[in-house]
Amino acid sequence: MTLGLLGLKVGMTQVYEEGGKIAPVTVLKVGPCPVLLVRDQKRDGYDAVQIGFLDKARRKATRAERGHVSSKAECEPQRFVKEFRLEQPSELKVGAVLTPGEVFKDIKSVDVVGTSKGRGTAGAMKRHNFHGLPASHGVKKHHRSPGSVGSLASNRGSGRPKKGKKLPGRYGAERVTVRNLKVVKIDAENHLVLVRGAVPGPTGGIILIRPTNKKK
Repeated sequence: MTLGLLGLKVGMTQVYEEGGKIAPVTVLKVGPCPVLLVRDQKRDGYDAVQIGFLDKARRKATRAERGHVSSKAECEPQRFVKEFRLEQPSELKVGAVLTPGEVFKDIKSVDVVGTSKGRGTAGAMKRHNFHGLPASHGVKKHHRSPGSVGSLASNRGSGRPKKGKKLPGRYGAERVTVRNLKVVKIDAENHLVLVRGAVPGPTGGIILIRPTNKKK
């Protein structure tokens, strides 16, 4: 895994690219992210960098959270903490502050990870894009049904639905990764990153952004 940053989804807008074309972009407020811990092979058995995002009031933080940042990081307790495993030892020091202007300076495409909007318990048509049953004579109040569920007869198969059957249930509120989004613009002064396309999650939702590893 490569080093990334944490941020918030601000919302969507559109900007003009070179040549006068309009690009739909998502505005992400990324960082600043203080480095809370640096792990190495000798002490921990692997190389990693732990970063935080958004200060938490000390009265709301636990004693462990306050102690984790007081000795070396010298910052406030963080609301969100993420550890990035690295293939090589990092030269970063505890207490350093990472910003998108320096981390994504020469990066052209990124992966964005977010939590999709929760839609509660949904039916099969909304959850799995089923088209429903025919709206013809004989189909009475059953148009949005998922159809046949499985072999229910005792002499056929197991008598219960197969695992993985697409049925009604909880929809959304899960981790979603959108890969290979083009970086349109970076506003280093305001810690903003504009990426082309949509990003999962609601406005104000927490996101993780990292250089993409997708190869065309």
